Amino acid sequence: MNPILTETADLDACIVDLDGTMVDTLGDFEAALNHMLATLSRPPVTRLVIEKLVGKGSEHLIRSVLTHVERQRGVPDFVPSDDLFEQAWNAYQQHYLAINGRHSVVYPGVTDGLQALQSRGLRLACLTNKPTAFALPLLRAKGLAGYFSQVFGGDAFERKKPDPLPLLKTCEALGSAPARTLMIGDSSNDAQAARAAGCPVVLVTYGYNHGEPVRSVNADGFVDSLAEFAAGR
Repeated sequence: MNPILTETADLDACIVDLDGTMVDTLGDFEAALNHMLATLSRPPVTRLVIEKLVGKGSEHLIRSVLTHVERQRGVPDFVPSDDLFEQAWNAYQQHYLAINGRHSVVYPGVTDGLQALQSRGLRLACLTNKPTAFALPLLRAKGLAGYFSQVFGGDAFERKKPDPLPLLKTCEALGSAPARTLMIGDSSNDAQAARAAGCPVVLVTYGYNHGEPVRSVNADGFVDSLAEFAAGR
């Protein structure tokens, strides 16, 4: 039994990642990115490619997708120009906002887990590298917004995860010390940020960890479902 799942006396708050942790958003990413690529007269990308690239913010995702597509077309040293990126970003943002949540699903056990954490008196915040304008409507559409007193996107602070700054700022907003604030995420980004900020960290095993085995990441524990927080397994 992992004590971090059952012993919350040493915790005051919990920070929860969004994509790959609470909601499977690969379908939304696929629709928005391929619309963007079609606008730019580029070929589409598959979910398998997208899954390895998500997690470091929309800007990084768009640049990585553009680079992948051009290298597949035989341009090995391709780097997106500022003009191309701006065109891509505008197309991506417009379409993502239009379809946000339509092709995504809440993972099993998420609601049970959030309810369990809340019932133990923990203050909850959602911290994601997704832009705030995308994160808030998604949480509302999936019925998850009410669990969180704070929601911070990747544009909320000067730096994104895996930098520890977003976690430290979120702890400040929650009024909790990092050592008493649990980070729940799905990738090495979340774990690295938590370690640097001084937060304990638990990772889910089903998310997007850049195509790498998540259990190889330095974390305090792993769960196959957030419902494990309710079950106390």
